Amino acid sequence: MLRSGAFQCSSKLVLRNARHKSSFATALETAARLVTPKSLLNNPVALVSQEMNTLAKNIVALMGSGHPTLNRVTGYYFEAEGKKVRPMLVLLLSRALAEIPVEERNRIKVDYSDVPEDPVYSSPPQSLLFQHPAKNISPLHILHGIKPLNPLTRGPEPLPEKFDEERGILPKQRRLAEIVEMIHTASLLHDDVIDYSDTRRGRASGNVAFTNKMAVLAGDFLLGRATVSISRLRNPEVVELVSNSIANLVEGEFMQLKNLATDGDVSTIANGSQKVPPPSQKLLNAAHEYRVPTESSQITQEAMITTAFEYYLHKTYLKTAALISKSCRAAAILSGAQQPVVEECYNFGKNLGICFQLVDDMLDFTVSANDLGKPAGADLQLGIATAPVLYAWKEDISLGPLIQRNFSQPGDAERAAEAVVNHGGIHKTHELAVEYRDRALANLRNALPDSDARSALEFLTNSILTRRK
Repeated sequence: MLRSGAFQCSSKLVLRNARHKSSFATALETAARLVTPKSLLNNPVALVSQEMNTLAKNIVALMGSGHPTLNRVTGYYFEAEGKKVRPMLVLLLSRALAEIPVEERNRIKVDYSDVPEDPVYSSPPQSLLFQHPAKNISPLHILHGIKPLNPLTRGPEPLPEKFDEERGILPKQRRLAEIVEMIHTASLLHDDVIDYSDTRRGRASGNVAFTNKMAVLAGDFLLGRATVSISRLRNPEVVELVSNSIANLVEGEFMQLKNLATDGDVSTIANGSQKVPPPSQKLLNAAHEYRVPTESSQITQEAMITTAFEYYLHKTYLKTAALISKSCRAAAILSGAQQPVVEECYNFGKNLGICFQLVDDMLDFTVSANDLGKPAGADLQLGIATAPVLYAWKEDISLGPLIQRNFSQPGDAERAAEAVVNHGGIHKTHELAVEYRDRALANLRNALPDSDARSALEFLTNSILTRRK
């Protein structure tokens, strides 16, 4: 837990050194001291090492095409070290759900059969991933900045000859983990085009390495292959859940085109420069619009900030937490768990996903680009107001106009960054992340019996708060 006294001392240091350093650099430097990783206690990867290894190889097969250039582009982000948190959560949760007695998992008949195979393409590999799939997953290294003994680095190990029906991970749950990672990677390819990113996972982003057109097409291809794999799960409820999470990603991206639910001109988006045709009255009557009146007589400053926070959290759910929460729910459904357990698993994923994004938004202020593996301070430069800025706005109402104009004028981003430090935006965001972390832990304990898999999930949940990437 962070101390308010330590934060006040850090704020004073910023003011004292402001003459010698830019306010933005000082803000980053001071805020970085507020988040310190804790020591490692467990290794959650060990419990699902065989499945994670199989996951990497299966993704290669699932996303393979007959076109060598397409193989190269789609495999590009899988080559670099990624956190792989989403598939690991699905696998660990699946293993923890298997600890529930089979007679209590009778909501549906548990399907132990394998998933129908996808076609195998004989095109020569054009990506390092296709040559060494097992060497590209090291979540602990990414989450904690160290590299413990990792069974994944030993190369592939054979799966047990006989599947343990009561305690093992179901084939369809394994395939679900693969699908989730493919969807997430497709969203990264698209996000980097939308955000004009130049780095991802410590090297050139896909749009820089291959052009915007190839990055978009590769992302589309991954989504297409993922959709085919979803359909082969042969469970309508799971198919609907995972497919809907793709739509949620797009909805969240559109919500991010503006910072507030208040907008006087609904035809203006993305820093006020891009125009879209105004919707017809028929559409307005049928669709929900994330918008409230902007006249000062109709909404107070406090209400506007509250609405902005609600808008931010809903966007965070759609962009980050929806895929995690719905994949956790899908894993529970496939296990045959009863409805209360399914709901707890969904809420676990939702709370963990929001916690994950809150930490991500905090790291944008506290970690350098080299450590982060992507541009630091990017949110403000893109005109995006995240939780640290919204907390600062509560204390400094003069930030309102900057947020409404998406930090588009010279000095806006620097002023907002300094306000984040001076008004405790990082500290308050960390406290909110802790709150969502605690909710996620409670969901786990309500849903799952005590087991090594649940302990690993608890450890992974706690590690979200201490990650540096």
